[in-house]
Amino acid sequence: MYDSQRILAVVPARGGSKGVPKKNIQPIQGVPIVARVGHLIQQLPEIDRAVVSTDDPVIAETAEQSGLAAPWMRPESLSGDRIGDLDVLTHALQACETADATRYDIVLMLQPTSPMRTAAHVRQTYQTLVDENRDAVWTVSATDPKYHPRKQLEWDETTLRYHSQDGGQVIARQQLDTLYHRNGAAYAFTRDCLVEQRAILGHNSGAVVTEDMVSIDTWFDFRLVEFLLEDRRTSQTL
Repeated sequence: MYDSQRILAVVPARGGSKGVPKKNIQPIQGVPIVARVGHLIQQLPEIDRAVVSTDDPVIAETAEQSGLAAPWMRPESLSGDRIGDLDVLTHALQACETADATRYDIVLMLQPTSPMRTAAHVRQTYQTLVDENRDAVWTVSATDPKYHPRKQLEWDETTLRYHSQDGGQVIARQQLDTLYHRNGAAYAFTRDCLVEQRAILGHNSGAVVTEDMVSIDTWFDFRLVEFLLEDRRTSQTL
């Protein structure tokens, strides 16, 4: 609980993964990535309840071993690869409120695929939600100007052209405004945002800007995160 607000953490971890089979139970530094979330949550006593939302019994068992609860299996209607976060979070919220006979004020989404997050990232996200009276808060990172939309190109096998009509006018990076992208470290939502607004980006949303993260989609991402975490550990011990 933070500032009298009851917090539910939801860890979405479906079983199907095309890029990396069984992705959510693949290890980083010897620990399955879904279990890493459970271990992290143990550093956040303000969180009142933490559950995994999955359709896979192996993921459920792995999550439970790390301290996460797996009180139900995700219904088949929420198990495909085109199911949005809103439906998964709303289902988890309603299921937990029914089972626990309580009302949760804040819902956190902590995806296993962002293993570089720290407890500080998560804490700052829900504190910002409450302290700034926001509907939703996402962690974001500044986008490298090389990937700015005004510098992107389109290619249809016949013609190469700028994606933006004024793309050809960009000479220096100073002409580009700073843009941000979600980095997956943490998301926080009010109950009203999910249930009443039916949105994960509410009318009054905010951001916590962090260093860039690696969101795992490929085997290369696993190797990259291993390297970066080891580099972080080494730097902290110097």
